[in-house]
Amino acid sequence: MADGAMGTLLHMRGVGFDQCFDELNLTQPSLVADIHREYIEAGAAIIQTNTFGANRFKLATNGLEKKVVEINQAGVELARRVVLASFKDAFIAGDVGPTGVRLTPFGRVSPEEVRNVFVEQIEALPDAKVDLLILETFSELNEILQAIAAARQVSKLPLVASLTFTRDDLTIMGESPKTVALALRDAGVDIIGVNCSSGPSQALRILKQMHVAAPDCSFSIMPNAGWPEQIAGRMMYPASPDYFAKFAQNAAQIGAVIIGGCCGTTPQHVASMKAALCNDRISFLQSTGEVISMSAEPQDLQISTPSQLAHKLATGKFVVSVEMDPPHGLNIHKLIVGASLLTDAGADVINVADSPMARMRMSPWAVCNLIQDQLNVETTLHFPTRGRNLLRVQGDLLAAHAMHIRNVFVVMGDLTSVGDYPDAMDNFDLVPSGLIKLIKQGFNLGVDHSGVEIGQPTSFFVGCALNLNSPDPERELRVLHRKVKAGADFILTQPVYDVESAERMVQRYNQVYDELTIPLLVGVLPLFSWKHAYYLQNEVPGIIIPQEILERLENAGDEASREGVRIALRLASEIRQWADGIYLMPPFNCFDLAAEIIAAVKSN
Repeated sequence: MADGAMGTLLHMRGVGFDQCFDELNLTQPSLVADIHREYIEAGAAIIQTNTFGANRFKLATNGLEKKVVEINQAGVELARRVVLASFKDAFIAGDVGPTGVRLTPFGRVSPEEVRNVFVEQIEALPDAKVDLLILETFSELNEILQAIAAARQVSKLPLVASLTFTRDDLTIMGESPKTVALALRDAGVDIIGVNCSSGPSQALRILKQMHVAAPDCSFSIMPNAGWPEQIAGRMMYPASPDYFAKFAQNAAQIGAVIIGGCCGTTPQHVASMKAALCNDRISFLQSTGEVISMSAEPQDLQISTPSQLAHKLATGKFVVSVEMDPPHGLNIHKLIVGASLLTDAGADVINVADSPMARMRMSPWAVCNLIQDQLNVETTLHFPTRGRNLLRVQGDLLAAHAMHIRNVFVVMGDLTSVGDYPDAMDNFDLVPSGLIKLIKQGFNLGVDHSGVEIGQPTSFFVGCALNLNSPDPERELRVLHRKVKAGADFILTQPVYDVESAERMVQRYNQVYDELTIPLLVGVLPLFSWKHAYYLQNEVPGIIIPQEILERLENAGDEASREGVRIALRLASEIRQWADGIYLMPPFNCFDLAAEIIAAVKSN
């Protein structure tokens, strides 16, 4: 029997969430010791040290990064003194949680850096005489594998490795319980665990799947006390001690060798589980129902008229728009994590493509809605005319507006013949200039294509495409002029590698037509390698890469991706002199590289 939550009880006793719980080992040791004592008296045979967040990255948020060893060793000494004073047998588990940073390619910290941070913390725990190590509440498999490697590097202690799962029974990066169990088994951990998550019912489901995947392994289970609800400024959890007693019985039947609790659990939950497990008459809990969940109505994204992007461009801000592709299946976790990284780096808007290269992908409407709802960042919806008749075009526009999508990038779309379904219908009723006109001179005035009122006007901010590398520049500029006359609000271009040539084409438009007055965001696609650049140069229409850049990448060798970032930053600096922003396209979903570029551009 393991103990339960530490943070929940500290918060119940007046410690604010803005304080560092781990520092209490030094500043309020009696408060931490009291909680350890209560869990021992309730029957816990494993006491976890108050060191969950005591790694360099997390402690740095409170200016405590130089106290990693001191805080961890104090946490162990506290727990050991309480155990010795209790005259009861209990193991001391060195508790290690995630670093709170993202690993590349979805973050900006390398696996080696993360492993070194874990080494620093974990080294301090065996030195202070813990009996075992518990790695817990990790949401990313890649990160816990680095923690396991660090633990094995500095210690031979028994090792428990436990992950938390989203409400769809996957990790935040989309790994299944089976994948997790096999990966942890192969990494050589002693006990595979599930903890935190949505509550006992879900934890039991995951434990069953893990046990089936790795039947010869040992398992631990420590769930939250259900899904939390905030009441009067406090986090309240619905699962009672009696409910946990039945949960513990079922967990033992499935095969868990360590049973405990996570957020929301208390000494009362532990005592109830202990009593149930000591009872010979073990009952069975049918865990087919869902645990109580507390869901709130999604908050409306606060959008200015017509959009935040429009406001930024109108006020002269140099905008960074970043393109992302929808997933090729149901898993949206990696996309959300990537979008979060890009937003944190300073991206102004996330562009969501629609079936790029005519490949089947999730609807961009759904992806835009998820990004806006979960990250509170504005999106731009790519809206191809190809494959849509007038009925579908207008219905889709209404749906997009209802989901608070205000930025729409109108394009023709890729030929279906080049994609997954070459025989799919390829018809369309409107060319891009026609759709722009329908939106700006119809929907935004409150009427549909037939002149029938739609109730209230929409407030779409409409973008159009421009190829600054067109083999027929005069035709490209004529088409652009039609889009501008139809009411286009902004322009996104293909990737540019010769900025002077691109600027000359814009100047040519100003000479032939009226001066271009709508904002222009120029495409920047960082080159990942010489092979990548060579492919784009030879197989992707509309991309021209100067020989000088190709040679730089070839000479860079294994450092080509870094050279690609330097080239992209130089291009962005030159573009900034005459355009209104950049349209950044991360290569191969390397969001860490994109975030580095965004941060550098925003710092200038």
